[in-house]
Amino acid sequence: MNTLMAPMNYGDLFQITLPETVLEVVSLLVLLVDLGLLRKSTQAMRMATACLLSVAGCAVAGLWLLAHPESLSVMQGALVATPLVAATQIGILILTALVLLLSVKAEFSRNPGEFAAIVLLGTTGMLLLTASRDLLLIFVALELLSLSLYVLTAFAKSSAESAEAALKYYLFGGMSAALMLFGFSYLYGLTGSTNLAEISASLAAQGTTPLLIVALVLIAAGLGFKVAAVPFHLWAPDTYQGAPAPVTALIASGSKVASFAVLIALTTAVLPAAAPLRGASWIVLLVWMSAGSILLGNLGALVQTSVRRLLAYSAIAHAGYMLLGIAANTSQSGAAVLYYALTYALTTVGAFGVIGIVERTAGSDRMDAFAGLSRRNPVLAGAMFFFLLSLAGIPPLVGFWAKFNLFAAVLHSTTSGTWGFGMVAFALAASAISLYYYLQVLKRMYVLKPIDSAPLEASALELTTLFVIAIAVVLLGIFPGLLSAWIPLG
Repeated sequence: MNTLMAPMNYGDLFQITLPETVLEVVSLLVLLVDLGLLRKSTQAMRMATACLLSVAGCAVAGLWLLAHPESLSVMQGALVATPLVAATQIGILILTALVLLLSVKAEFSRNPGEFAAIVLLGTTGMLLLTASRDLLLIFVALELLSLSLYVLTAFAKSSAESAEAALKYYLFGGMSAALMLFGFSYLYGLTGSTNLAEISASLAAQGTTPLLIVALVLIAAGLGFKVAAVPFHLWAPDTYQGAPAPVTALIASGSKVASFAVLIALTTAVLPAAAPLRGASWIVLLVWMSAGSILLGNLGALVQTSVRRLLAYSAIAHAGYMLLGIAANTSQSGAAVLYYALTYALTTVGAFGVIGIVERTAGSDRMDAFAGLSRRNPVLAGAMFFFLLSLAGIPPLVGFWAKFNLFAAVLHSTTSGTWGFGMVAFALAASAISLYYYLQVLKRMYVLKPIDSAPLEASALELTTLFVIAIAVVLLGIFPGLLSAWIPLG
């Protein structure tokens, strides 16, 4: 029997989906207020109201998750609520709220209500994706997330780069969705179920078949697109450069966290202990994607003159690091991947917040636009200093512990076998390369003289938000247990 048709407890269903429901209701409220009550107000007032209402919605949803940490499931486990899922969803809500706070002064759109509403719809897709344990629900959630991001990428209507980035993102996204859906259909044909738990049990009793290998390759292609892993990364540099800065921050943060959460769930399902040969096939796929992402991401970033594109190639490399943890396939490595994804996402939101402010004043995201930033706005330069060094994995910042926990989990995994030590050594060498291109940006901020000596203005809200993110990056590095204790194993 199809699990989606099984009897369910509607009270549990309501409790599991209440955060998503809150975001949906708030998105409608934002549209009502913006188009009804504030239609004749100034653009600044409309954008501030839409963003702050949306932040309030994220806060309500997050508080509900904090107050209800118990484990629940409906539709025979197709949709779940666990402490690990709740921790991931709270992280996504925090990231969305930070993106919205950094969007208050944004001027790329004349439709602030629609912008904030679509951000909430995309976040709804992220939350649903994190809680889904059924192929149909995963696909629906991914499409809700993807369609929202396609529209947001094109939201700067006066920018040709934004339109081009959205078109490329949409075309690659449509192709990856088709590949993933084919893979899901083959898994369903092999197992007779769309439920991940039932798929796992069915695969445990089967041998490795060519059709299963094809299914795994297609699924890896679809999800590899979402996390910008090689060779499915081609959309990332242009999208990161062309999309509005807050949208790029959302793509690089919450979307990545949700996508890696579902990758962990799928890996757990397709790697039952009784099937080592099939496990090897999936692990080989992940390891090769990881190696390619780490190599191409770091080498591609070395030659960039645009800070946005530099961070895009950096994101490809970081996706490669996280794929190592997923290939290790233990509860410890899964928690390490989520720790890495959340801390990387937090740091990236801050970095794109700084880029957005510099772009608004200088009109460019090229490295030269950051020359002398420490003299024009010391707070912005100081925040970017911590963000870039954290991305490079320099202690005592949180990026160091993210890499340390991830690589330690890979080395301690019995699944990693002979490839674990070699891949960790390779990843460490690549991390050393990454320090060079991050330092190139810092060199321009602190060593070179500014082209324009006028102070670089930013609003108090933007500076406060970036200061809070920078403090979090430092404190979570000094006290790594604050976050690791919040992400339970399993």
